[in-house]
Amino acid sequence: MRTEQAIQSKLKPEKPGPFGRGSTVSLRDVAREAKVSVATVSMVLNGNPRISRATSLRIQRLVERMGYQPNRLAQSLSSRYTNVVAVILPALRHAFADAYFGEVISGICDKAGKMGYKVMLEQAKPDFIREKQHIRIFERRYVDGVLCLGTNDRHKWVEDFGVSGCPAMVIDNSFDAFSVDHVMCDYRSGCEQVMNYLLQLGHRRIGMITAAPDIKAARTVVDTYRSKLREAGIEPNPVWIEDGKFTEEGGAQAAHKILEKDPQITAIFGGNDKMAIGAMYQVVNLGLKVPEDISVVGFDDLRHAAFVNPTLTTIHLPLYEVGMAGMERLVERIHGRPEPVREVLPTHLVVRNSTALARTVST
Repeated sequence: MRTEQAIQSKLKPEKPGPFGRGSTVSLRDVAREAKVSVATVSMVLNGNPRISRATSLRIQRLVERMGYQPNRLAQSLSSRYTNVVAVILPALRHAFADAYFGEVISGICDKAGKMGYKVMLEQAKPDFIREKQHIRIFERRYVDGVLCLGTNDRHKWVEDFGVSGCPAMVIDNSFDAFSVDHVMCDYRSGCEQVMNYLLQLGHRRIGMITAAPDIKAARTVVDTYRSKLREAGIEPNPVWIEDGKFTEEGGAQAAHKILEKDPQITAIFGGNDKMAIGAMYQVVNLGLKVPEDISVVGFDDLRHAAFVNPTLTTIHLPLYEVGMAGMERLVERIHGRPEPVREVLPTHLVVRNSTALARTVST
C-alpha cells in the first residue's frame, strides 16, 4: 500500500546533477534554461497540443540534454493518469514462459513503451480474485486500465470491470454473457481456411484435436470444423474429436485415441501448434509417415512451427499485433473513447511440409 512516508522517500532528491545546484535537475531548471515558464515545460512533458511543435521539440531536446527525469509517482498523484496498465494472466503453471502468451505480451509491451506506458503483470489466482485485487489496483490508482489474457467462460470476474467503470480489454477472446471490449484473431476464418485446404487435398476423414470448450474462440473452431465437413457432405464422427489440453503431450495422446478409433483418418487438425506437434510425434511413433500417411495442420504459427520436421502447416494468428492493438484500444478507452471495441484481426494459412494429398482409403 502506498503510504505518505513511501511517497516522500520517492520524492527525495538524488545525487547532484550538472544543472541542479546541489540536487537533481528539476522542472524549474529546465524552464530557466529554456527561458519559458514551468507550466510550459510541464505541458510539453504531458503532450499538451496547445504548445507549438517548434517549442515542444526545443524543450524535449533540452530535457534530454540536461538529463531531467520526471517523477512518475508524483505525476500520477497530481494528475488523472498513472500511465501504467495491468496485464492479468490465468493462474497457470509456467504461464509467463508460454510462447502464446509471450507473443501477445511482447506486442502489448512494445506498444506500451511507444505510448509512454508501463506494464504491470498479475495472475488471476483465487486469492487475487476473491479479494477483488483486480479492481482495487484500479481504484487505488496503481493502474489506468487492465488487459485480460487467457480468459474463459468461468472467469466471471471480467464482468466486474464494467460494473466498476475500470477500462478493460479482453485479448484474443470474447464473451457472450456480458459486454466487454475485446481484440482478437479471426478464428472462424482461420478454421475455414484449414478445412477448405484439407478438403481440396482430398481429405474426407479429418481428426480434430481441441481443448478448453469453455473458451469461446476454441468452440468457434470446433463449430466451424463441423460445419465445413457438413458443407462437403460429410457427417462429423464424434470419434474424430479428442481433447489435447493445449499441450504437446495432450496432442500426442489425442492423436493416438483418434487413430485407434478410426485408422482410416488421413488428416489431423490441431487446435494449436503444440497439440499438432504432439500429434506428429505420435503418428511417427505408430510407424506412420507425415504427410504421406497422415497430414497434420496446426493453429498459431508460433516460431518453432517452421523448425520441426516436417515443417508444420498452420494458421498464422497475428498474436503480436493483437497485443499491440489491444494496448492501443485500451488507452483510447482510458482517455474517453465511448464506442465499444469489437476488433477482429485477419488470419492466414501458412502451407509447409506436414500436409499432402490424401492417401487412398477403403470406404
